Amino acid sequence: MTAPGTNTEATETHGHGDISTGVAAPMGGGESNASATRITPGNALRPEDIALEVRAGVAKPTEDVAEYALRLGDDALILAQRLGHWISRAPELEEDIALGNIALDQLGHARSFLTYAGGALGEDGDPKSEDDLAYFRREHEFRSAHIFEQPNGDFAATIARQFVVSYYQFELYRRLTGSSDATLAAIAAKAVKEVDYHRDHSAQWILRLAGGTDESRKRMIHGLHVVWPYVNELFEDDDLVTRLAESGAGVAPSTIRADFDRLTGDVLAEADLDAPDVPPAPGGGRRGKHSEHLGYILAEMQVLAREHPGASW
Repeated sequence: MTAPGTNTEATETHGHGDISTGVAAPMGGGESNASATRITPGNALRPEDIALEVRAGVAKPTEDVAEYALRLGDDALILAQRLGHWISRAPELEEDIALGNIALDQLGHARSFLTYAGGALGEDGDPKSEDDLAYFRREHEFRSAHIFEQPNGDFAATIARQFVVSYYQFELYRRLTGSSDATLAAIAAKAVKEVDYHRDHSAQWILRLAGGTDESRKRMIHGLHVVWPYVNELFEDDDLVTRLAESGAGVAPSTIRADFDRLTGDVLAEADLDAPDVPPAPGGGRRGKHSEHLGYILAEMQVLAREHPGASW
């Protein structure tokens, strides 16, 4: 998988109106004003470092932690693929770069989570690599939630999806920095700074589109209605996350719903919008049950690796 190369910076606070969306204090160690992607003391854990620790036996996830990391890695990987399609297609050059950088951030998160998950998913003590998990699993083996695989739609629909996802990921990673699993905590400490930028970016676009022309407002409202049926799945608890939350290693998604509703509600209120009142979609992505859209993503993403297994360039 391509190494992340984003140049986005996450500052301590980002404001829009009376809404504060920034990180109030440094989390998980490192410099409080560090770049989201710069290697700094306390923020230097890279996928390559995780792979070395896994192979050396220094970092060894339990089966539950590996499955949990797989979920988070799959979420980020599939979203990165979706956002990557906007490169050269965004409505303005600056946004072309911004969405590409967000995609690279997500790819970096995916690489770290999948590398760690592979430490418990290999055979005969030999861990699976991030490439093994990204390119050589079948559709039913992916554990991403349905919202990540939904088509991009128009720009407003993509912003609506990013708005939901970034506020969800921020609250999740913020809490995960306190995980009793040191590797999960370290991955989250770096990722949360990057996602802080992502959520400010999406919130600014919600306000801009909702407060723009009649057409942009109509499309923003439509985008929220398209995305909102997939929100509930993000906050569903199951036996796995319940066990991990009780052990201190993971976060029960239901515990972050209130903050998600409050913070997204603040942005929507400033935009004079309401959270759509729509029935939830069935879900099932955490159990390997996906919509028809994921298969097309995987076919494109995996074709080269499957045609030339083991090749490098």
